[in-house]
Amino acid sequence: MADDTGDEQSDDQAGDEAREALAAELSELLGDAVVESHVEAGQNLWLRIDIEQWHAAMAALRDAGFAYFGFLSAIDWTDAPEGRYEDTEFDAAGVGEDDDASSATAEETVRRGGGETRFQLLAQLHSPARHAAVLIKADVPPADGAPASVPSIIDVFAGADWHEREAHEMFGLVFDGHPNLEHIYLPTEFEGHPLRKDFPLLARAVKPWPGVVDIEEIPPELEAQLEAEVMAEFEASGAGA
Repeated sequence: MADDTGDEQSDDQAGDEAREALAAELSELLGDAVVESHVEAGQNLWLRIDIEQWHAAMAALRDAGFAYFGFLSAIDWTDAPEGRYEDTEFDAAGVGEDDDASSATAEETVRRGGGETRFQLLAQLHSPARHAAVLIKADVPPADGAPASVPSIIDVFAGADWHEREAHEMFGLVFDGHPNLEHIYLPTEFEGHPLRKDFPLLARAVKPWPGVVDIEEIPPELEAQLEAEVMAEFEASGAGA
């Protein structure tokens, strides 16, 4: 059977080269609006832009052929209080130097394309003609106690309407220029923003996270009995011959 590994690697390399070329092209198009670009090998092209130029950059990308709007959302980089809102041995198990190193690596990976602010806005655009996609990110600066605000792009991409409403509802971001930032999922009188990491998950104060259970060790005598029964069945089946 033929080995396709070499062909796959060649395709991945060609794809990454195309993404690098596209990153350079779009960086030149957007100029000083681009803070950083990054190509995730074999996967994505990210551009991080200045939030002040979010609207202008989106319009420029649309006019450059990235006219298909994929999605818009947000990220809250804050660590959730007490991790899972559960102070259990399960949460603390396995924490050591190796885990710290893994966490650092994961943090470095996930932070690519992102700055140091708590909230980050992101959207994905596609160019049907070029069969290419780009993920646009922008750091949302703190607002000194007021809700963080960003420019609305619904006049650029009408499909962003519900996405901005969802990000407002779930993260508390205010989209300047959006005429109808009303709830989509939650009751009108609902207070708070459930996808913020500091939103209290009251249900978890009553019921532990799924999978967090008390594990009782098997008594040594029962463990020996079970082992003997398994070995007896194994030998009776002739597998041990």
